[in-house]
Amino acid sequence: MDQNAPSDTLLFVDTTDQIFSEHRFDTPNAELATGPDNPPWNGWIALSVWLISVFLVVVVPSVVVLAYVAPMRGSLGGQEALIEFVKNDPTAVILQVIAILPVHLLTILLAWAVVTRLKTYPFREMLGWNSGGMRWWHYVLILIGIFSLSAVVMSNFPEADNDLLRIVRSSRTAVFVLAALATLTAPLVEEVVYRGILYSAFQRTFGVTFAVVIVTALFALVHFPQYWPSYSTLFLLTLLSLILTMVRVRTGNLLPCVILHTIFNGIQSAVLIAEPYFPTPAVDPAQVAAAILLFFVN
Repeated sequence: MDQNAPSDTLLFVDTTDQIFSEHRFDTPNAELATGPDNPPWNGWIALSVWLISVFLVVVVPSVVVLAYVAPMRGSLGGQEALIEFVKNDPTAVILQVIAILPVHLLTILLAWAVVTRLKTYPFREMLGWNSGGMRWWHYVLILIGIFSLSAVVMSNFPEADNDLLRIVRSSRTAVFVLAALATLTAPLVEEVVYRGILYSAFQRTFGVTFAVVIVTALFALVHFPQYWPSYSTLFLLTLLSLILTMVRVRTGNLLPCVILHTIFNGIQSAVLIAEPYFPTPAVDPAQVAAAILLFFVN
């Protein structure tokens, strides 16, 4: 027996280490080129980015609106009166909506730092900034399907009152600010966090199926308290999240998700802005738009 030859035990240990290193929650696969499906960040970092983004959405608007109501708190009475004031005062509502802008800016800055490792890797290349085979008519077909299903569901199971409908009713200024954020910043920020950072890390560690399920679930979970117990809206929002995630799977790129998300939000925003100029049908399109749009703003 060759004394210099590696023993069977050592070979087994080396092989086992190699297998498990490729599936650890925090270890990139060195055999694959760094990119959207083998990102330079790990699952723990991806989960941390998501948690921080949720924290910012909760804390920043709260701090802004509390600063506004602080001087008048003594005249508002108890806590219940204060909550009602924050919900219904037009200025308070607008401030809460505007506060989403710094949330989006901070989130995308954090995402940039993670994705690029502070300029070590190119941002767009790590996320996948190509069409991935998506053609213009793919977007059209997907949007027609989404809006058709939404109309059917909402007509049979009307949407209950929710936060976005309250915002829409508060003032036209709030509507315009909301529409701008939903179209210009929300699609990019949401997609980078969920279909970009989260999905990329999870699919490498746990596989595509698990990644699709967990990303779709996390995306819906963040908005679950806002819509419970409106089952129809929760169903539609979860379905929309699933569709966007499947586009990421099918194309291997984040760009088609951002484009689809932006077009979708833009159409919803246009409906909200134009709604006062059209007669109100049996099923108010503004309510349908509002029910879906809030899901993609915060």
